[in-house]
Amino acid sequence: MMNSRTALTPKAILDSVSDGLYVTNTSRQIVYWNNAAEQITGWPASEILGKHCYDDILCHVDKDGHRLCGEEYCPLHRSIVTGQASTVPFIVFAQRGKGGRVPLQVSVAPVRDPGGEVIGGVETFRDMSYEFRDIERAKTIQSLSLQQELPKDPRVRFSAMYIPCDVIGGDYYAIAPLDADRYGFFLADITGHGVPAALYTMYLSSLWESTHHLLTEPVEFARSMNEQLCYLIREGEPFAAGVCGLLDLRDGTLHLVGAGNPDPFLIRADGQWQRLDAKGLPLGIMSDPTYQENVVKIGSGDCLLLYSDGAIEISKPDGGLLGVDGLEQLLKELGYPDLSTDLGAIEQELLTRSDCIRLNDDLTLLEARMT
Repeated sequence: MMNSRTALTPKAILDSVSDGLYVTNTSRQIVYWNNAAEQITGWPASEILGKHCYDDILCHVDKDGHRLCGEEYCPLHRSIVTGQASTVPFIVFAQRGKGGRVPLQVSVAPVRDPGGEVIGGVETFRDMSYEFRDIERAKTIQSLSLQQELPKDPRVRFSAMYIPCDVIGGDYYAIAPLDADRYGFFLADITGHGVPAALYTMYLSSLWESTHHLLTEPVEFARSMNEQLCYLIREGEPFAAGVCGLLDLRDGTLHLVGAGNPDPFLIRADGQWQRLDAKGLPLGIMSDPTYQENVVKIGSGDCLLLYSDGAIEISKPDGGLLGVDGLEQLLKELGYPDLSTDLGAIEQELLTRSDCIRLNDDLTLLEARMT
């Protein structure tokens, strides 16, 4: 019979926890693999120890299928290099030993020797299969409620891209014809992301259906949305930063009202860049705020780009944020708005220039090209 001192070894303790856990050296060669790691992944320690975590074992990917096992995107590698512990802010999918994938919540930390030098890394992970089923149901419901087809008009081409930070997110956009020559549009960013923010977007969708006809007067639309959100959003709860407007093809004007969203870009046919004033109090903060309408001429060859703050709140390697100036410079370097530069290329470049494995906020890009 073992005494208490013999039983309470570090290995016995780590093999008793319900979370998966493994330890690597600085080369990411696995030197320890606990019992829960075997149970969650289906990989026995006998097939894992001595291999590298980036070998054909777990094959971590994010929700979009992007591989995370290279140095650039590997959370454990970043932790070893930076010496910082972190929890990955999104669900990671790992390959099971017997096939298929399992959703995980992952945390990583460096391992240090008594002198403080980093000598390896430790990753813990929790099976999120049960929670993920509920998230997938919520995603299906949200997708159905937000599903829409962009208007088609030979005079203007609308494009949009929405990439939630999590499986579901808190950005919302919509475009609708108001008559034969006028289109109303709306982009909103609920504070935060995940399930709570996603529920607010579904409420925004219902408000849009009943309110978008007011976009013939964008200030009235903003006031109405704000009033209705104030009934729902209590103090201390999320609010919506947004921008709305009217594109009038008959007289060639753009009518814009801001509500806390970053200033949109208007790129003229001659290559000149303008930032359109979209200042204003975010929706749902206080009753009866003042909103102002900004009217500009818009013509053939001009391009309007609206974006949520997920495009500018990008952490750079130097510790600062990309900001509106950085986004403008990035777009110019990509050659935007050349037709060969699609919205997906912008998202890829944002990720390349960040110091993150994934963008840390929902990203929405909404474009109108005057043809």
